Amino acid sequence: MKAYDVVALGELLIDFTENGISEQGNPLCEANPGGAPCNVLAMLSKAGRKTAFIGKVGQDIWGARLKAALEEVKIDTSGLVSDAQVRTTLAFVETLPDGDRNFSFYRNPGADMMLREDEIRKELLENTKIFHFGTLSMTDETVRRATREAIGIAKENGAILSFDPNLRPPLWRTLEEAKEQTAYGCSQCDVLKISDNEIRWFTGEEDFDTGVARLRERFGIPLILLSMGRDGSRAYYKDLRVEAPPFLQENTIETTGAGDTFVGCCLHGLLKYGLEDLDETKLRRMLTFANGAASLITTRRGALRVMPDPGEVERLIADRIG
Repeated sequence: MKAYDVVALGELLIDFTENGISEQGNPLCEANPGGAPCNVLAMLSKAGRKTAFIGKVGQDIWGARLKAALEEVKIDTSGLVSDAQVRTTLAFVETLPDGDRNFSFYRNPGADMMLREDEIRKELLENTKIFHFGTLSMTDETVRRATREAIGIAKENGAILSFDPNLRPPLWRTLEEAKEQTAYGCSQCDVLKISDNEIRWFTGEEDFDTGVARLRERFGIPLILLSMGRDGSRAYYKDLRVEAPPFLQENTIETTGAGDTFVGCCLHGLLKYGLEDLDETKLRRMLTFANGAASLITTRRGALRVMPDPGEVERLIADRIG
């Protein structure tokens, strides 16, 4: 028996999101704990799963607050390193009129980039059912080596590997380098979550089915989860292509964390059903639950601290589709 359901490695940072205008007409920002891997874990923890995080923050105000936030949502922080030499990574998130987002990162360097191989707690990776990672821990050589070390340990110990590219162009020297590291992640994973804009960028295909076919031919990934924003989501597994509609919200505030919430719910479903014996019914249930949870998070500021309760998601689904 494994002690952890999901262990994730990557960035833990503060998302400064706009929250109103001051009397002087200046934007007011709210400091939300964030970082895609921890958002995923927060959703899993809300669903009752045992989770742990591997990463690095600075020995500063924000690093201490982030550690406290993880502990608050019941994510194991024994793999979180605190470094006095670098500062905690910050991100400023601007919500555009069409609902999309623009990111400005303060990360040159940021603490998450400086995680070293020798700082990884191997026992976490040896005792997890699923290991989840993304590309932000592969933008720089130090943390890239740590990520590859973690992947190797998790694989050796029989973990399912889950990968979300989570493309953030400003953090890469070139987009070619981003493609190289995305290809590496795809070559290692059993489960790939990829968004509509990412699959177009990575495969060069406008048609999603064609893009997925290219990914499967090149990498042989058993399960591919495609998020399509306002168009819902799809799962590609063996000869199955399963689609679920979105739950659109009239009172959407921002989309930060929606994709991470989706991933967390899908991994929750995978822990329930297993990777070897999925069928159309199980996949549709997984996608429907994930779409519902992702829609709820868009009505809240931030993500990590405000993940929806599974009962809340089920009530939304029952109200919308019975």
